[in-house]
Amino acid sequence: MALILNIETATKNCSVSIANNGKTIACKEIAEQNFSHAEKLHVFIEEILKENNINYKDLNAIAVSQGPGSYTGLRIGVSSAKGLCYALSIPMIAIDTLELLARKITITNGVIIPMIDARRMEVYSAIFNVDYAKERKVEAEIIDSNSYSEIENKIHLVGDGIAKFKEVLTADKFIFHEDVVYPSANEMSSLSFEKYKKSDFVDVAYFEPYYLKDFLINK
Repeated sequence: MALILNIETATKNCSVSIANNGKTIACKEIAEQNFSHAEKLHVFIEEILKENNINYKDLNAIAVSQGPGSYTGLRIGVSSAKGLCYALSIPMIAIDTLELLARKITITNGVIIPMIDARRMEVYSAIFNVDYAKERKVEAEIIDSNSYSEIENKIHLVGDGIAKFKEVLTADKFIFHEDVVYPSANEMSSLSFEKYKKSDFVDVAYFEPYYLKDFLINK
């Protein structure tokens, strides 16, 4: 049995889940405009463990969303994960934030482009195929009416960055999944377990989140 605590704080969603062998047992999260992660994260961790009769010493690993995302949010999540891993002498696992967003939907054709909001018309994005394999690396990009003109298939857009582009990306190939806004620790469960089985861990002492740039630090 592998019990993994998953932490997702890369966006406005402060999210924590407990997973057993890749299956989510429980998930606790809240999305607030004022980034209350510093106040909520440790409370959520304490509550979710207590509610499921799990002790810290029962945990086999801690997984954390590695970014890109909010500078402050990522620092809080990674610092918490590091502290727990040090105290418990267990490994730490890093999960791609944009892949978490992509995995919130299932498609049979086309591509998924998760977008995390940045300033003005800029987003953090990547491109994933139907199997969630990354077809284009993570970029901080400015979106305009010519964006993704080279892609002929359907393009499924998810994340809190898509709302401001409905009047910009107007071709029929664009499908806006407006109900999928933030990444969640719920989708981390299967990914963290797969990495755990492969001993795909990060160095707790030297690991740094994937900031790309310090956007959202003042929000």
